[in-house]
Amino acid sequence: MTKVLVVNKDSRPLMPTTPRKARKLLEEGRAKVYARRPFTIQLLYACRGYTQPVTLGIDSGYQTVGYSAVTEKEEVIGGEFKLLEGMSERITERRKYRRTRRNRLRHRKPRFDNRKRKDNWLAPSIQHKFDSHIKLVKRIKSRLPVTRVAVETAKFDIQRIKDSEIQGSQYQQGEQYAWKNVSSYVRHRDGYKCQNPNCKNKSKQKILQVHHLGFWKLPHDRSNKPANLLALCSKCHTPANHKKGKFLFGWEPKLKSFKAETFMTIVYRKLIETLGASETYGYITEADRESLGLPKTHNNDAFVIAGGTTQVRCQPLNLEQTRRNRRSLEQFYDAKYLDIRTGKKATGSTLFSGRRTRNKNLNDENLRAYRGQIVSIGRRSIRKSRYLYQQNDLVIFDGNVYRVRGMQNRGTRVALYADKNLTADVRKIQPYLWRKGICEQLTS
Repeated sequence: MTKVLVVNKDSRPLMPTTPRKARKLLEEGRAKVYARRPFTIQLLYACRGYTQPVTLGIDSGYQTVGYSAVTEKEEVIGGEFKLLEGMSERITERRKYRRTRRNRLRHRKPRFDNRKRKDNWLAPSIQHKFDSHIKLVKRIKSRLPVTRVAVETAKFDIQRIKDSEIQGSQYQQGEQYAWKNVSSYVRHRDGYKCQNPNCKNKSKQKILQVHHLGFWKLPHDRSNKPANLLALCSKCHTPANHKKGKFLFGWEPKLKSFKAETFMTIVYRKLIETLGASETYGYITEADRESLGLPKTHNNDAFVIAGGTTQVRCQPLNLEQTRRNRRSLEQFYDAKYLDIRTGKKATGSTLFSGRRTRNKNLNDENLRAYRGQIVSIGRRSIRKSRYLYQQNDLVIFDGNVYRVRGMQNRGTRVALYADKNLTADVRKIQPYLWRKGICEQLTS
């Protein structure tokens, strides 16, 4: 059964109560709504404040975090917390815009010697995930009398998984050892051949380029790990083949990513010290979960980490992290032309000049000659103010609840997620639920 969390007049957490009792307290005016996600009430009268020991278990992770708080008799709250994705790509995009903006200045005083990194510095994307773990635990501890926190750290030797005989200085020699850069290693790994199985390039000396397999994803995966790179010839590595329906779209890397394990290797010690938590390991959790006959989920792992055995389980509360605001103020829309070869619409980036680098010998065919009648010109859309509705907010339109996809026409229309492209006048929209920060996952 789902419990309602309770805090006293001084915002000190108390033991949870049943929804029925919470509803009566609200109707009688003896309590008020304190917070949501999870739903919490605050008592408006003095009470004794008796509490029981509560253990909070955290199944830390790179994309999903499991959490469970248990007492001696029951599980009072539990579920999964999905972290915000795409932080690394957004930071890369922000750096690109920042460099372009600063390069417009005629003269800018050099400041490269002024930057210093603090001790225990983490990369911004890793720092964000670390802070999200801390934020979740602090939110639960502010509404439950947690006496102990236990965290699972997935610690194992990634390089020994790839090579069981690795030892000594070989740990400092990864799979790219003895290669000057990643691109040369990828070309050698792929046998200096184009990896397109249907390659029609009959040139004897093919120009090989390195392609990012995750470029089709949103946000783009531009990471330079070898598993995400592929050798393609210049005839196959074209903007047209990146489009939906072409062979490069949807191509997944063959090797498994170890981002999650690397993340835990970096932050697990700092996470335990910051939370003052006790540490447990994945193999212990797996053995205890299997002895209880529980399936593999982040919520069940957290329940076992917290010391759960035969306690009454509660209904999972699954949370997710959403963006509070899209900070990008400028959006570029490419021009569209009629391709005289097919008669279909094509973007300007598809029918491009063929020039990739300063070396003229590496140029491809000039496709601008196939640009026919222009359908729409390229334009820049600049947002001059922050709009009321943000992506993923829930609104009411024509008596139905929709999820917001974005704003259009300088904030006068709202784009909604529907079976077909649906937009509505902002004056005919009513807010239903603001979904910013940590919020409950949508079931449909």
